[in-house]
Amino acid sequence: MRRREFLMAGGVTAISGPSLFINMMSNSKNYLKIDESMKLTPPANGIVPVAFVISSRWTVIDAMGPWEVFQDAATPKDSEGFELFTVAESLEPVIGSAGIKVVPNYTFENAPQPKVVVIGAQAGRSPAMFEWLKKVCESADVIMSVCTGAFILAQSGLIDGKTATTHHDFFDKFAKQFPNIELKRGIRFVEEKKFSSAGGLTSGIDLALRVVERYFGRETAEKTAFYMEYQSKSWIV
Repeated sequence: MRRREFLMAGGVTAISGPSLFINMMSNSKNYLKIDESMKLTPPANGIVPVAFVISSRWTVIDAMGPWEVFQDAATPKDSEGFELFTVAESLEPVIGSAGIKVVPNYTFENAPQPKVVVIGAQAGRSPAMFEWLKKVCESADVIMSVCTGAFILAQSGLIDGKTATTHHDFFDKFAKQFPNIELKRGIRFVEEKKFSSAGGLTSGIDLALRVVERYFGRETAEKTAFYMEYQSKSWIV
């Protein structure tokens, strides 16, 4: 159930505020058109499956920031949107930052094919994780890292010769460890056709909104940000 549906079910009226929304849009650069080459096409059924990779010490906001964006996506039709699930080494509970405990939906062995993969900061590194990333990459539209999740993406070998960013505290370490990847410093996120990386924490929200835009258009992403009370425009490129 999407959050807006949950609010309605609980008797809370979600006011769309069209005049306020239009005013907000008029103060942004929202009508710049997206580069046609970066547009993504949702599956035929309109539902985009999104896998969140989690392992020990996963950082909550790196995963749940984008999770919130995708679950709240104000898609044009009720039949369109994102289907979210977590994937891990096993189905044992995984402990994240500040002690949060999550039971994964799937393992690397039985997870369905995603169109989007989100890799946040976490401690896990395993052959199974890297093998899964390489396998699903072939049919995925977007593989996105958040914060030091960029290290996992880099270690997988999938972004050799490409560009990436990570949390500013780890710029030097990343540059030294992966000299064949062009590190971009001081920006919220970088993206290529398939691979994207966000600096960390709240910048993962920006990157997720950008993915929403690539699938369903800028107006959908704007409405999603408005619903979330998210005022940053850093996702608009």
